[in-house]
Amino acid sequence: MPGETPLTFPGQGTFPENIPRQIQCPQGFSVIYKGKTLLSRLDPAAQAERIVTALTPVDRTLYFCPSPLYGYGLEKLLDKLEQTPHSAVLCVEADEQLLALSQKTIPPLFPDKPRLCLTGTRDPAGLCALVRKTWGSRSFRRLETLRLSAGWRLDPELYDSLAEALNQDIALDWGNAMTLLKLGRLYIKNAIKNLNLIPRAPSLSKLSFYDDPILILGAGPSLDATLEGLSAHFGELLSVFPPRPFRIVTVDTALPCLMARNIKPDLVVALESQHWNLRDFIGSGDWKIPVLMDLSALPATREILGGRTCLFYTPWADIRLFRRLEAAGLLPALFPPLGSVALSAAAIALSLGSGPVLTGGIDFSFTLDKYHARSTPGHQEKLRRQNRFRDILNIGAAFRPAVSGAAAKSGTAVRCDPAMRGYRDLFKREFAGEKRLHDIVSDGLPLGPLPLDMAAACALLETSAGPAPARGGGKRDAIKAPAAELPDPGGLRAAALRDFACRERDSLIKLRKILTGETPAVQEELEGLLDGADYLWAHFPDCAGTGGRRPPGTDISFLKRVRAELDLFIGLWEQLLAEPAP
Repeated sequence: MPGETPLTFPGQGTFPENIPRQIQCPQGFSVIYKGKTLLSRLDPAAQAERIVTALTPVDRTLYFCPSPLYGYGLEKLLDKLEQTPHSAVLCVEADEQLLALSQKTIPPLFPDKPRLCLTGTRDPAGLCALVRKTWGSRSFRRLETLRLSAGWRLDPELYDSLAEALNQDIALDWGNAMTLLKLGRLYIKNAIKNLNLIPRAPSLSKLSFYDDPILILGAGPSLDATLEGLSAHFGELLSVFPPRPFRIVTVDTALPCLMARNIKPDLVVALESQHWNLRDFIGSGDWKIPVLMDLSALPATREILGGRTCLFYTPWADIRLFRRLEAAGLLPALFPPLGSVALSAAAIALSLGSGPVLTGGIDFSFTLDKYHARSTPGHQEKLRRQNRFRDILNIGAAFRPAVSGAAAKSGTAVRCDPAMRGYRDLFKREFAGEKRLHDIVSDGLPLGPLPLDMAAACALLETSAGPAPARGGGKRDAIKAPAAELPDPGGLRAAALRDFACRERDSLIKLRKILTGETPAVQEELEGLLDGADYLWAHFPDCAGTGGRRPPGTDISFLKRVRAELDLFIGLWEQLLAEPAP
């Protein structure tokens, strides 16, 4: 049993509370530490085993054991988990001295148990990353906490936060998998169609707003009050930069609100891969507004605004196609997937310059009568449908079971659901400690930074360290970008793109010939072709969100599904090759 070599301490009598004290019992060892008895003095091993005996193991479960101490009960637990081949045990010891004790006793007991992991990390994000690295993405469907000792009582809040982070991460993995299952095929179709933009569209990394203040605008209900406050302060100066003293980065849904007030933004951020956001651009074609779009965004988005198109990409899955594009020098700047266009706009704005960044209309909440600001397509549709039988109030949505009340930055009561709270919490985590980021007081959920009232926000938007002549004289471009109209002199990038498309098409044709029997199948070659063409199957139910895991090349069902995808994607590469060079 563990603990056969007792810990020794100098002297006799009273032991210091900050040193674990080991007491031999009839059936093992107990531990007293910081004034608490962490294991039973009668039969500590039996107590832990009783907890395990009462457990009904469920497959694809991560069993979280806080403060395992000597590992009592773990052997019986691992034996029971033989019935569930995809479950595992994660032991976390947050106290350094107790961790040293566990490291001396637990690993020697289970030297060949890959489904057991012991760690001392106290960082929730680091713990989630460790689980993903050890067992892979989407390996577990649930988390169950097993308290086999009382060591967790030394820091219950920490262990609870670690368990909550693991729960959220497991849920996020499966949520991402469901998104990939529904939209992954569309994402990669859009990305291939948008590749012809790469030779002539500057990457996000080439853009800059210098040191100018930046205002990020979301489409939340509070956007109306924010724009009214800005209009009252700046008047006609608000219409365009310059003479407007700051830049405006807006999400696509907020664009109609700005159009209604004749406020021309400096940049529109578009991520939507479906057709829903096309109505956001109605009537804006003459404005010639630069649009910054994700590589997987709807291709029609680039045609509507009529201004310069800029690109970035978010890796919605670990796909080898992106690695090959990067190796060929054809991939735009990478931005992490944040799930919300408002979060992406905030991250992008912070990367565009060195000046202060303010947020407005990013609410992650709604009111009884408004999900979005006035003039947005959704709110306009609600107004059009209003009649004596249909109220503008959305009572069904506002009072459904998952929705609850919350306090806004201004102190008013708003409504939000778990998804909105999740995005707000992600905003807080993503931009924690970002000193350049400020939040305007509004009827939205607190985002983390100390909110500024409208007077303070306007004063900050008027500040800049840039030279006055460049700002007042209008000599600065709306965005810094390559000066030449053709950012691909000599057509080198266009030629590289055509060579890349040819290789991808030929690889898929070779795979099709093997699957149709035209070419004899060599298993090693087939496996290599399947791995290289992972964008064909990354959205399959058994592959989505697994980090690149797939059925073997001998699985006939899997091969038939891959064959069904081949003609479409071969056609997309041929369509790209048939388009005229820019």
